[in-house]
Amino acid sequence: MENPISITDSAAEEINNILTQKKVPEGYALRVGVKGGGGCGGAQFTLGFDQAKETDIEYETKGIKVLIEKRQMMFLLDLEIDFEDRRDERGFVFNKVSAQ
Repeated sequence: MENPISITDSAAEEINNILTQKKVPEGYALRVGVKGGGGCGGAQFTLGFDQAKETDIEYETKGIKVLIEKRQMMFLLDLEIDFEDRRDERGFVFNKVSAQ
């Protein structure tokens, strides 16, 4: 099975920086989630660090362990996490990648 979510090189680098700088404890992984309403554009994607739960799908990409709650999987499939560092804004960007 292909990874449900991809992470660009720049996002992987920033995630690894955060893991190091914030001293995230051993055994924690990147949790990708969704919150907010259904429908078009109503959902917001979330990132954080957490320990795996029984209801998670867990995989690794670019050396980063990723956790996704099974019931949120359909909202997160084909998502690409990128990191942009521009003069006026800096942060993670979520892009839907067409699987067609």
